[in-house]
Amino acid sequence: QVRLVESGGGSVQSGGSLRLSCAISGETYSIYCLGWFRQAPGMEREGVATIDSAGSISYVDAVKGRFTISRDNAKNSLYLQMNTLNPEDTAMYYCAIEPTFLCAYNSSFLRQKAHYYFGYWGQGTQVTVSS
Repeated sequence: QVRLVESGGGSVQSGGSLRLSCAISGETYSIYCLGWFRQAPGMEREGVATIDSAGSISYVDAVKGRFTISRDNAKNSLYLQMNTLNPEDTAMYYCAIEPTFLCAYNSSFLRQKAHYYFGYWGQGTQVTVSS
């Protein structure tokens, strides 16, 4: 049984930084596509960033240059370094697995559609950015 547990969320002021972590157990996750998604109250879930087993990375335009996704296969972990946060980044953040070796998305598809392809999800960690 796959289990994903996010941590690292919190409250920061605009311009601040946070590093999210996702601990994954119960599956050979190193061969899969991993992603970070977020959902603000009253909004649809949207993609933020993905990284596949070959290290190919996709970001939505809204976070390019500010967020960095990474994975450590030895530690079964996924990370999201978030810099220069702004209030629009406020949301519940989720890590997820798409059981495929490779994944690469353009910004629009990642933001709006990619989450339908991810079958395993964590419970989320809240990120709140105040102005």
